[in-house]
Amino acid sequence: MKNFGWQSTSDEVLEGIDLTGKRALVTGVSAGLGVETARALAAHGAEVIGTARDLAKARAATAPLREAYGARFSLVELDLSSLASVRAAAGTLRAAGKRLDLVIANAGVMATPLGRTADGFETQFGTNHLGHFLLLNLLADLIPSGGRVVCLSSVGHQFGDLDLVDPNFEHRRYDPIAAYGGAKTAVNLFVVEFDRRHKARGVRAAAVHPGGILTELARHMTQELIDQMIAIVTRESETSSARRGYKSVPQGAATTLWAAATAPADLVGGRYCEDCAVAKVAAQGSGVRPYSIEPERAKLLWAKSEELVGI
Repeated sequence: MKNFGWQSTSDEVLEGIDLTGKRALVTGVSAGLGVETARALAAHGAEVIGTARDLAKARAATAPLREAYGARFSLVELDLSSLASVRAAAGTLRAAGKRLDLVIANAGVMATPLGRTADGFETQFGTNHLGHFLLLNLLADLIPSGGRVVCLSSVGHQFGDLDLVDPNFEHRRYDPIAAYGGAKTAVNLFVVEFDRRHKARGVRAAAVHPGGILTELARHMTQELIDQMIAIVTRESETSSARRGYKSVPQGAATTLWAAATAPADLVGGRYCEDCAVAKVAAQGSGVRPYSIEPERAKLLWAKSEELVGI
């Protein structure tokens, strides 16, 4: 296996890989990493279905993909902050009756002001975790043996653990950075349990930190919040890629694509990856926090999530 790292780009990690005949679902293709991930997969032969809350915006952002790949690229409306929308999108995808070899849970929000989803969940937990949790459970049987799920996490999971008793900030003071940390911790825990449940049938899941990239994800953030996050990451990751600055969008999409199509399944299954490698487990400094990949906590979150979304 080739060695890739912080500077690797999406096309570099997919070099020589033919995805012809594969079908991929990528959430959040209205800007940034989602568009680049979809482009790279289609460029290497895959049929790609992109989802977006705002289809008009997504059509504009992906116009070059439709022009280049025609019927191999399509769009489905999906608002992850609405369970009704998630169910409707899943119904549309199921009605097609086709398998999904790759599912890239890319869409998300970051450091939003205190808000609630259509179903009353805290915005970041509801969108980043519960929306994808329901979607993937509704589509899981469409993923065949050899299929993979890649969920976009973040070094931001270090900003705060997930409170399993009060994940929706109903009984504690809201902090946008801590809430983001909890939501991304939930993503990591989801991957651990999804992988455990499906690996016997040959379906694996991985969480990835794309790196620091200037995209629309930070649209809710004030400069003060940005400075706070940078200070935390820099302090916690003295030897990590955080000190190298921002990645380009193709560099940011590389770890997602590496985990989805390049790395061995047994290497990345149930793991948290960054810079095109499996991250070390560390209680401080760079790496993935133990609390965010603990199997028993992953089972507890799964049960809590089933209760919240009604499955």
